[in-house]
Amino acid sequence: MVQRQRLHPGGPTLSRLVWGAWRARDAEATRTPQGLLRMIETCLDHGITTFDHADIYGQYGVEVLFGEALRLAPALRARIEVVTKCGIALASPARPAHRVKHYDTSAAHVRASVERSLADLGVERIDVLLLHRPDPLMDADEVAGVLAGLVAEGKIAHAGVSNHTVEQMRLLAARLPFPLVTNQIELSLLHTDPLESGLLDHLQAERIAPMIWSPLGGGRLFASPPEGPLGRTMAELCATYALSGPGPLALAWLMRLPSRPVPVIGTTSPARIADLAAAAAVVMERQDWFALLEAARGRAVA
Repeated sequence: MVQRQRLHPGGPTLSRLVWGAWRARDAEATRTPQGLLRMIETCLDHGITTFDHADIYGQYGVEVLFGEALRLAPALRARIEVVTKCGIALASPARPAHRVKHYDTSAAHVRASVERSLADLGVERIDVLLLHRPDPLMDADEVAGVLAGLVAEGKIAHAGVSNHTVEQMRLLAARLPFPLVTNQIELSLLHTDPLESGLLDHLQAERIAPMIWSPLGGGRLFASPPEGPLGRTMAELCATYALSGPGPLALAWLMRLPSRPVPVIGTTSPARIADLAAAAAVVMERQDWFALLEAARGRAVA
């Protein structure tokens, strides 16, 4: 059973693994409200209570689908946490006014996005709202004002960011009357840059747990070990920790970090959800952690 943790001392408690809904409309298992409801229930059976969205997922259609699923079992709302993101504006038939893909963190866009997400999801409050991408045209005072207003109105409980650098986080945090509770970033054995960028150090210093997107390298670490040294090392350590495959091992590697990352998984297979949930109980030995890092990078640490 997946445990729970706080993202920040002043922030929400989420499940240690989060289910990401970005593929929900594309996968056969979840493209209907009934199928998505079964997936929500499967996640809950394994202690995964947090669900990650963005307004743009599924060409602006996934939040609608999720809301339809929740309406089939309204009591489930009290058992889950809803995270969603805004700030990316797609050129999409669903948004005919968008001539080009762009970022928009204006107060009007953020507020409109939240209002629409609340309606589409069929919820009264978003547990965590994230700014999806850094916006070069962001006015920090304007963004802080709209986020503070949305919190005061009870429409969002907490705010965070996604894909932001240390300095971008500091800029927004300096204007807010409450802390940012997370930064959702890409990190995996196949993308280790954040280990050396200073971002994880900053998050640990601020006692902010990052959320992690693409923790399995875009699915490349999901079922079959990759070729070469990384694959061989993963196979050996799967046996050591009695894990079913590279997916759970890759998650255990991430969750060993002291910043206490919260990986976002996107599988729609109940069996794989059970396998990945097993990673939450693994405490990886230090030298095994470095053996995976060495194999992934193709070089020992300096």
